[in-house]
Amino acid sequence: KCMEFVADLHLHSKYSRAVSQQMILPEMARWAVKKGLNILTVSDWTHPLWFREIRNQLEEAGEGVYKLRIKDKGLRINDVMFVLTTEIASIYKEKDKLRRIHNLVFAPNFEVAEKINKELVKRGCNIHSDGRPIVGISSKNLLELILGIDKQCMLIPCHVWTPHFGIYGSASGYDSLSDAFEELDKHIYGIETGLSSDPEMNWQIEELKTRSILSFSDAHSLPKMGREATVFVENKNGPPSGGSNDKVTYEDISKAIKREKDAKLRVGYTIEFYPEEGKYHFSGHRNCKVVFGPEDIKTKGNICPVCKRGLTEGVLYRLQQLSKEDLLNRVEQKYNNSGLRWYTDKMKIHPPFVKLVPLNEVLAESIESPVLSEKVKVKFDQMCEEFGSELKILLKTPLSDIASKFGEKIAEGVAKVRKGDILIDPGYDGEYGKVKIWQNDGDIVEEKLETQNQLGLKF
Repeated sequence: KCMEFVADLHLHSKYSRAVSQQMILPEMARWAVKKGLNILTVSDWTHPLWFREIRNQLEEAGEGVYKLRIKDKGLRINDVMFVLTTEIASIYKEKDKLRRIHNLVFAPNFEVAEKINKELVKRGCNIHSDGRPIVGISSKNLLELILGIDKQCMLIPCHVWTPHFGIYGSASGYDSLSDAFEELDKHIYGIETGLSSDPEMNWQIEELKTRSILSFSDAHSLPKMGREATVFVENKNGPPSGGSNDKVTYEDISKAIKREKDAKLRVGYTIEFYPEEGKYHFSGHRNCKVVFGPEDIKTKGNICPVCKRGLTEGVLYRLQQLSKEDLLNRVEQKYNNSGLRWYTDKMKIHPPFVKLVPLNEVLAESIESPVLSEKVKVKFDQMCEEFGSELKILLKTPLSDIASKFGEKIAEGVAKVRKGDILIDPGYDGEYGKVKIWQNDGDIVEEKLETQNQLGLKF
C-alpha cells in the first residue's frame, strides 16, 4: 500500500478574527479524522496565549511533527499530526504602491517559532491583537528575517491571486515572485493556489514551472477544513524508508515542497475547490450586483456600470495579464474506476489534481435541506462513520455502497461531483460562487462549466 498523507497546512484558530471558537486542537483533530486529514497546522502560533496552549497540548511525534498529549482511542485523534505553520500579513508601501500580502511561514519546531515571535515584536508587531498578525515589513524582509533565524524555515505566499492579499493580486500584489522577493526569490519553493484558482491556472505562469503548487483550506471553522488539501506520497526515487511508513518529520514535508530528489515524500496530488466557487473568480462589484467574466471586460471594460468605479478584478482576468500563451492548454482529463475526473499536466511538470464539492453541500442539495441544517449535519456524521471519512466518500467509496446505505439521490450527487457534471454561478468581489448539482430543465451543465473553465485558458 502506498504511503499517503493528506495535509491541510493553512488553518486558523479561535484567536484569529472571524474564526469559530471551536477551532481548538482537540476539535480540529476530531474533525481531521472525520474529514480524512492526516496532517494539520497548529496555525496562529504567533499569538502568545495560543502559543502557550499548543505547547502544553502537544508532544513531539517526530522531528518537528507533533501529536496531542491527551489520549482518545475511540476517535483516533492521536493519529493526527501537527506542524508549525502560520499566516502573517505584511502591509507596507513599496514602489509607490500599498502592498498587502499574506504569507504562510513554516517553522521547524517550537523553539524557532518562539524566536520568530520575539523578532516580530522587536519590529513593532502587536502579536496579541490577532492570530494572523500584521507586520509593517515587506514580504522579502519577512523571508530574510525567518531564514536568518533558521535556514529550515520556509515562506509560501498564500492564496496568490486574491486581489487585495495575494502576491499576484491585482490590487496590491506584484507581477512576479522576483518583483516581490528580488534575489531571495530562489527561497520561494511553492505557492498556495487559494480557493479562486486551481493548479491548471497556475501552470500558465512561467516562474511556477520549478515550484510546488500547493492547496490548503484557509478554514475559519471546523466543517471548512480539508476543502482544499495537498496529498504527500512516498517518493519512489528517494531513499528507502527503513522503518515505519507512518513516521513523518518536518524535513520530509519541507523536502517534498522543495522537490528535492532525495526526499522521502513528494507532492502526489492536490484536492481542489472548484475555482468558480471561490470568492474572487470573476470581476465585479458585490454591492452593485455586477459580475463580469474576462470576456465581458474585453467588450464592456472594467468600470462598474452602476457606480462608475473600477471593478474588483477577478482572478481569471488577472491571470490573463500574467500568463504565457505557450503554457496554455496543458491539462489532460482522465476518469478512474470510481468515475472521478483527474486533471493531469501534459508536460509532466506538476502533479495531477481533483476538484470536489464539499460533502455537506452535496447532501444539502440531495436531501433539499440548508447546508447548516441539523438534517445535513446528522447525515454527514452518519456517512463519515459508515465509510471512514468525507474524502474517502468523495474520492473512493463505491457508488453502489453509498446508494444501498443512504439512497440513490445522494449516490447520484456524489457521482455528478466526481464527474464534474455540475453548474456553478462564479464568485466575485468577496461573494462565494453558488454550486448547483441538479440543473433545471434545459440547462446544459457540462457545456456551461467547460465554458467557464476555458475563460481562464484562452485569450
